[in-house]
Amino acid sequence: MSSDVVARLVAELGDRVDTTPDALHAARADKSGHAAAGLPLAVVHAGSVADVQAVLRIASATGTPVVPRGAGTGLAGAANTGEGEISLSLRGMDRILEVRRDDLLAVVEPGIINADLNAVLAEQGLWWAPDPASRDISTVGGNIATGAGGLLCAKYGVVRDAVLGVDLVLADGRLLRLGHRSVKGVTGLDLTSLVIGSEGVLGVVVAATLKLRRLIPGEVRTLSATFPDVRTAAVASAAVTASGVQPAIMELMDATSLARTHAYLGLPAPAPGAAQLLVQTDGPAATAEADAIAATLVAAGGVVVVAADEAQAAHLLSIRRSMHPAWETAGTTLIEDVSVPRSALPAMFDVIADLERRYGIAIPTVAHAGDGNLHPNFVVPGPEVPEEIWQAAGELFQAALALGGTLTGEHGVGVLKRRWLADELGGDQWELQRQIAHVFDPAGILNPGKVFAP
Repeated sequence: MSSDVVARLVAELGDRVDTTPDALHAARADKSGHAAAGLPLAVVHAGSVADVQAVLRIASATGTPVVPRGAGTGLAGAANTGEGEISLSLRGMDRILEVRRDDLLAVVEPGIINADLNAVLAEQGLWWAPDPASRDISTVGGNIATGAGGLLCAKYGVVRDAVLGVDLVLADGRLLRLGHRSVKGVTGLDLTSLVIGSEGVLGVVVAATLKLRRLIPGEVRTLSATFPDVRTAAVASAAVTASGVQPAIMELMDATSLARTHAYLGLPAPAPGAAQLLVQTDGPAATAEADAIAATLVAAGGVVVVAADEAQAAHLLSIRRSMHPAWETAGTTLIEDVSVPRSALPAMFDVIADLERRYGIAIPTVAHAGDGNLHPNFVVPGPEVPEEIWQAAGELFQAALALGGTLTGEHGVGVLKRRWLADELGGDQWELQRQIAHVFDPAGILNPGKVFAP
C-alpha cells in the first residue's frame, strides 16, 4: 500500500516527491530535539496550491496521514513526520504575492522566511510585527501554525493580531479562503483565528493575508540591566510594567542562560549568579521612555548600561537571540514555553528554583518579561528524556496554570505537551476541540497524534 501511495504521488507530482534517505531523516525532527518513530513515506516539496491539493486528494483517497512542514524550526514536535506518513513541505512556496501600502496588507505564501519578508517590506516603509527569536530561519506559515510571538509582541502583538485571512486546503483537497482584506470583519465565525495556532490539524495554509504596520518613526534606544539574581530581575521587570511605560522589548535571562550564552559568543563571563534584563524602546518618545525605565531598574537594584550606538544595541540583542543556539550543543534540550500574568513572574521563578533544588538539575530560563512568557529549558545529555525530567516539567506546567497562566504562549502543543492539554482546557473543552478538528478532517489524516493525545 505504501509503495502505491508513493507511486501515485510521483505520477502526479514527479520530481517534487523526494524519497532520499537524507530528506526522510530530516523530516522526522524539528528543533525540539524530539524525532518521530520510523521514516516517512516521502517528502513532497510543494511549489503551488495545486501541488498541495494533489497531495491531500491522494492522501484522502488512500487514508495516508499528512504532516505539513515549514522550515522545521518548531519546538514542540508538531511538524515531525514518522512511519507511514507524508511530509508536505511548504518551504518552496515562498513568494510575496501582493503588497498594498494603501491598505497596509500583504499576501504571501507560507514558505517565506519571516526576516526575508520584513527586509522586502522595509524598502516600502512597512513591517510585519511578529518577531520570534527564530525570525531569520522560521517561515511565516510556521509562525501562523504555532501562533508565534517573539521579542516585540508585548507592544505590537503576536501572530493572531497580525493576520487578516488565510487560504486553507482541507484534508480532501478543497480550497477555502478565510478572513478578509478589510481591517474590520465579523461575518460568521472567525475561522481565521481558529486556524492560527492549530498546528496543521485543521488544514494546510497555502497563503496568508497579513496586517502590516508602517515602520516606527523616531529612534530606538536599547539598554541592559544586570541584577544579582533572577528573582530581583523579575521583580524589576514587573515594576517596569506597573510604571506605565511600555517598552517594545523586555527580555530576561537567568544566570545559567547568560553564562552559557556569553561562553558561546566568546564574551567575558558575567558575575556568578547575575541575571540580565534587555530593554528596548522605540518611537518619538524612545529616549524619555528609556530614561524612565532605567530609573525604575536602578531603583530595583539593577546596574544599567545604555547602548551608545546601533552596533552596541545589536550586540546586546544578539546575546538574547543566541540563547537557544548556545544550548543546542549541550544535548537534548526541552525548550518549554509557559506564560503567566506579568505580576506572577517572580513567583514563577521561585517555582523554577524550587524544582532545581528538589530534582538536582539546572533549568536555564529566558523570558519575554514584557508579556510574562517564560522559556525554561530542560537539558539532558542523550536523546532520551528521563521520566523524572518529564515529571519536573509536569510540575512546572501545573504551577503555571495555578498562577493563572498557560501551558504554551507561542511554541504550540505538538507531541511534547499533548498529555497536559486537558489539564488546562478541562474535559469538556478538550472534547469540543477534538470534535471541531473532526469537522475539518473527518478521516483524521492531518497531523494525527499532534496536539490531542491519541
